[in-house]
Amino acid sequence: MGATVVQKQLNHRGDEMPGSAETAGTGRVGEVRNQASDLLCFSHLRWDFVYQRPQHLLSRAAADRRVLYFEEPVFRLGEPWLELPEPVNGVQRVIPHLSPDLGTAAHSSTLRHLLDGLLERLKLHNWVAWYYTPMALAFSSHLRPAVTVYDCMDELSLFKGAPPELQQFEQQLLRRADLVFTGGPSLYSAKRGLHKNVHLFPSSIEQDHFSGAALHPEPAEIRQLPHPRIGFYGVIDERMDLQLVEQLADLRPDWQFVLLGPIVKIDPASRPQRPNLHWPGRREYGELPAWLAAFDVAMMPFALNDSTRFISPTKTLEYLAAGKRVVSTPIQDVREPYGHLGIVGIARSAEEFIRLCDEALAEGTPAAWQLKVRELLAATSWDRTWDLMDSCLSSCLQRSVTSGVAD
Repeated sequence: MGATVVQKQLNHRGDEMPGSAETAGTGRVGEVRNQASDLLCFSHLRWDFVYQRPQHLLSRAAADRRVLYFEEPVFRLGEPWLELPEPVNGVQRVIPHLSPDLGTAAHSSTLRHLLDGLLERLKLHNWVAWYYTPMALAFSSHLRPAVTVYDCMDELSLFKGAPPELQQFEQQLLRRADLVFTGGPSLYSAKRGLHKNVHLFPSSIEQDHFSGAALHPEPAEIRQLPHPRIGFYGVIDERMDLQLVEQLADLRPDWQFVLLGPIVKIDPASRPQRPNLHWPGRREYGELPAWLAAFDVAMMPFALNDSTRFISPTKTLEYLAAGKRVVSTPIQDVREPYGHLGIVGIARSAEEFIRLCDEALAEGTPAAWQLKVRELLAATSWDRTWDLMDSCLSSCLQRSVTSGVAD
C-alpha cells in the first residue's frame, strides 16, 4: 500500500482549511524559520488530550521557530496519510492516519515514508529532534538532526500496557541524544548515570492562570454540591488509588469528593460509586481555575506502585497557585520538596488523609503557609524553564555547527 501525504487539511466538516501541507513552508508554521532552529517533536500524547509539560514547553518554543508535533497514529481503514490541522499556539500538529490491518513492520515503514515525505516538503532548518517517546525511533532512527533531545517526563516503561521493546528503544535514544531533560528529581536520579548531559527541569507553573482562581464563578455542575468539597483533576488511570478514594468517601459521607478528568486504561466501572463521589469527566485547561475555586481542599490520591514511582505531578504547583491546601499520598517527588517544606500534607493512610484534610479545612491558609508558597512559586515558571532549556539547546546547536554536523 503506498503512503501519501495529504495535500490539504480538513476540518470536521471536510472543508479545506488554510495553511495546508502544500503550503506549510510558507504559512503559519513557516513564518519564524529563519529566527531559530526548527523543532520536530515525537510524542505519545495527543496535543488536545491534557494540557501538560509538552504543551507548556513547545508553545513557548514556537515563539521563534517552527515546531512540529508528531503524534502517534490514528487507525482507520484507507490509504495512509498525514493530517496537519490548523496550528495551535504556533505548534503544527502532525497526525498520521494508518490502516489497522498493517503489520508491525509495515506500520513502521509506512510512518517512515510519511515522515520523510513531510520533511522533504518542509526542508527543516538546522533542526532539533525532540523525543517524549523512545518508541518513535522505530520509524525515525535514520534521521540526522543537528541535535537530539530526550525530554523524559515519565518512566513510560512502568506504565500499564507499555510495549516490551520500550526499554530497548530508550537505551538507543540515550545513546543518540545530545541532551536529556528529566521532569522530576526521581527521574533525574534514575537517568543521570546513563548519560553525560542530563539536566533536571521539574514541573513548573503558569501562575497567572491559576492565581486568580477565586475570581471565577463556580461551574454549574458543582454549584449545588454542599461543602466541604475535596477535589482532584488529572488523568484517571492506574496511577490513582481507587480503593483509597472509596475509603475516603466512606469515612466522610458528608464531604463531597470531586475527581475531574478523563478515564484512561482502566474500566470506568471500576470507579467506586457513592452519593458523595463525583466524576464530572475531562475539562479543558482554561476551565481548571474555576473548578479549583470550587474546591475547599485539593487532593492527590495516587497509588504507590510502579507507575507512580517516578511521577512529578504538575498539578501540585497549580493547586498551590490557586491558594488551595493540598493533601497527597507519599509520592517521592511530592514528599520532597513540598512535604518537607510543610506546604503539602502527606498521608500514609485513609485515616491520616482525612485528618490532614480536617486540619486544612480548620486552618485555611495561614500567613506562614502563604509565605512559603509565594517563595516557592516565585522561583519557577514555565517561561523560565523554557529559557533555561533553550540555553542548553543553543549550546548544543553551537557545538554541532562548529563541528559541521548541522545542515
